[in-house]
Amino acid sequence: MTDLQKDVQAAIDELVESGVERGVQVAVYRHGELLVDAVAGFADPATGRPFTSGTPVYGTSTGKGVTATVVHVLAERGTLDYETVIADLWPEFAAHGKDKATVRHALTHATGVPGVPVGTTPEDLCDWDKMCAAIATATPWWEPGTRFGYHPQTYGYILGEVVRRATGKRISQVLREEVAEPLGLAGELFFGVPESELGRLARIEDAGPPMELPAEVLANIPFFKVVDGYTAAPMAAMPDAAFSNRTDVLTSDIPAGATMTARAVARMYDALLGGELVSAERVRELSSPAVTGLDEVTGGPATWALGYSIGLTAAPSRPTVFGMAGSGGSAGFADTATGICVGVAKNRASMGDFSTVERIAGIVL
Repeated sequence: MTDLQKDVQAAIDELVESGVERGVQVAVYRHGELLVDAVAGFADPATGRPFTSGTPVYGTSTGKGVTATVVHVLAERGTLDYETVIADLWPEFAAHGKDKATVRHALTHATGVPGVPVGTTPEDLCDWDKMCAAIATATPWWEPGTRFGYHPQTYGYILGEVVRRATGKRISQVLREEVAEPLGLAGELFFGVPESELGRLARIEDAGPPMELPAEVLANIPFFKVVDGYTAAPMAAMPDAAFSNRTDVLTSDIPAGATMTARAVARMYDALLGGELVSAERVRELSSPAVTGLDEVTGGPATWALGYSIGLTAAPSRPTVFGMAGSGGSAGFADTATGICVGVAKNRASMGDFSTVERIAGIVL
């Protein structure tokens, strides 16, 4: 056992034993080699089922990096281009001034459609055609490409429908055929999870009671604002434990998130850096800052590469790190300077608390 493996294992053992976490996986790849494969705790405390390295976990927005990777693989194949106009593939999307929005805009959260209709339910999110129709007919909050703002749910539908229109296949099928199966990850990397696999998944639990904010406070936070009947945060479908354990959610394609193991997402980033999925030239483009400035939805500063956050969280904050973190506290990322690729998956949803990711990053980077 290497020192790095020992250090990571000791850290997650302590997190579980202290009660901060229920179950955690950490995987680290570098240049095709699995350097760390650490796991601790329970996948389902109610039954005592242990977490294993092969236990898939619903990872909320960590999955956005998986969605972006699918798009880059298709761009490498010549199936689409970053400058492809979305409406050329999906004519309905042109409504209300979105006719010039491109795939690049979608990857950088710049299409101007961050919101879903007020009152959107989990059942609605599971209805692909309904969500795509609502997004296509939406009036943009800003002219596409002129500003950017985090697209919490619509990101996945926009890029997923682009993939469907370009290939004739659902994005879950393209993920399986073009990424998961070639990398040997077919049982560990999913959008919609087959019902036969649900028994393997970790059960998500909330780290604490939901934060209650007064309506007047919510109205002043950009993330919760309503424009023309659309809200960036679907209030009836926040990604808490109740949402994340639903069978319909887990089995549906909602590619703003994904279900994965830490090992799978780390391997995916390693394959990106290693040239197994795209060329070295494309890696440089997809991992470089594409937009930077004030995020119109979160209200804070942000820098986006093509579908990935640059710097990720407070730590790692280095500009050579790209990837995605999920609201539950999971993450997948890569460091182009060192070749280190990391996956962190856990089943206690800490809702914006990335202390576990930051602790692991401090050890491995």
